[in-house]
Amino acid sequence: MVKHIILWTLKEMSEEEKAKVKAEIKESLEGLKGKIPGLVDIKVNIDGRLPSSTADLMLDSTFESAEALKGYSKHPEHVAAADTKVRPFTASRACLDFEI
Repeated sequence: MVKHIILWTLKEMSEEEKAKVKAEIKESLEGLKGKIPGLVDIKVNIDGRLPSSTADLMLDSTFESAEALKGYSKHPEHVAAADTKVRPFTASRACLDFEI
């Protein structure tokens, strides 16, 4: 099994816009569950951020294997979600992939 963790910082926008963007990112990425081979679990954390945080939201996903993670990165539904709901609104991205 492989964990795929992403931390994003959003571009400058109002708090209302941030809330809307975070909700849309969560809905689009969590909606991929059951649609991509090898994707075991996917959650986007948009709530409960403490003042000490340096990121706005987090993707926590689990894959059957490193090969499944590679397939996810190229899957048309993931690419569409990333290109329309994530990348246009994020200023920075950090990734950590590891075996569990």
